[in-house]
Amino acid sequence: MMDSYHRRIDYLRISITDRCNLRCVYCMPEGGITPLHHEDVLRFEEIARLVGVGASLGIRHLRLTGGEPLVRKGVVDLVRLLRQVPGIETLTMTTNGVALALLAGELAQAGLDRVNVSLDTLRPERYAAITRWGHLQDALAGIEAALAAGLTPVKVNHVVARGLNDDEAVDFARTTLERPWHVRFIEFMPLGEQAQQARRDYVSSEETRAQIVAALGELEPAEIETHGPARTWRLPGAQGTIGFISALSEHFCQSCNRLRLTSDGKLVPCLFSDREYDLRGPLRAGADDATLRALWEHVIACKPDGHHLEGVLTTTEHRMSQIGG
Repeated sequence: MMDSYHRRIDYLRISITDRCNLRCVYCMPEGGITPLHHEDVLRFEEIARLVGVGASLGIRHLRLTGGEPLVRKGVVDLVRLLRQVPGIETLTMTTNGVALALLAGELAQAGLDRVNVSLDTLRPERYAAITRWGHLQDALAGIEAALAAGLTPVKVNHVVARGLNDDEAVDFARTTLERPWHVRFIEFMPLGEQAQQARRDYVSSEETRAQIVAALGELEPAEIETHGPARTWRLPGAQGTIGFISALSEHFCQSCNRLRLTSDGKLVPCLFSDREYDLRGPLRAGADDATLRALWEHVIACKPDGHHLEGVLTTTEHRMSQIGG
């Protein structure tokens, strides 16, 4: 499945809920967002049907996101259902890890391949401040449970923001020496009302890498299974790896292979675009697979060549918590 710019589109991120059990300061307001009505959220069977159509066009890799996917009741059943879709090769999840200790074993048995755990600090007080509601020990227990269950490689997603946690890059890099953590340093990305904050808080991957090299020495190229944009390195002798996701400073649009399906059934060709295309409406109106396939093909044809964020802050209305960033 190729788009207009000859990129192979084979990766679908699926937001299965807009709800979350944390209120991270860069993602959601303290009071949360107005949740979708229950009837507006795709049912598991509808997600599986749409995934099946996507798989017939070449989708091979799925990632479940939210909100926080583990707050969706029956998420293990969804994993089991999606694992049965013909053509799907990998099924992964991005989670904050808070509920992962309870579910890691069941998720692995249901067919989940691996997890990414969002973790922006290793300091308990700072974790509580960033997440507003969370406890660091819950997230750390989730990572250990994922390792024990074989949901590996476990990738730890670390969003770097100036004045918030940019002084912890070396601490996170050092964890890869002792534990099989695959830490990915992610540039803070501007979305909606976060845009002005992003201008102040942005830290480039180059700056983060320089901190790590100055403290711990040069990095070696490393290979790790991934279908995403991270550039991956390793400290000599480390159990884990260090990756950089540089959406702004070294954007990877020319190789972008993904689409996003929102929890209310919109197919989104680019995270930084206001364009979204309704699949839920036609699905519930009785559209056959050929009609749904044509809608997918139209969305793929509309995928832009890039996000065009250089020097410009996006005005998109999407929140990361709603689109499954």
